Amino acid sequence: MSDPDRIIRLTTVLDRTGLSRSTIYRKIAEGTFPAQLRISIHGAGWRESDINRWVENPVGWRLKQEER
Repeated sequence: MSDPDRIIRLTTVLDRTGLSRSTIYRKIAEGTFPAQLRISIHGAGWRESDINRWVENPVGWRLKQEER
C-alpha cells in the first residue's frame, strides 16, 4: 500500500522551493507551479507530491492539460 499524499502548507512550500510568496503566486497564475487545494474555509495547501515533482524539475514543470 502506498503512502497517502500529504497536504503541506505555504511555509513548508517556501522552505522547500526557496521561492518567495509572491513568486509562487505569480508562477501559479502563469501555470508554471502547482496550484493550491482548498482544505477549509480559510486554509489551503499543496499536495506534497506536486511540490516534489516541481522541485525535481522546476524549469520543465508545466500544468497538465487535464488540470487546467
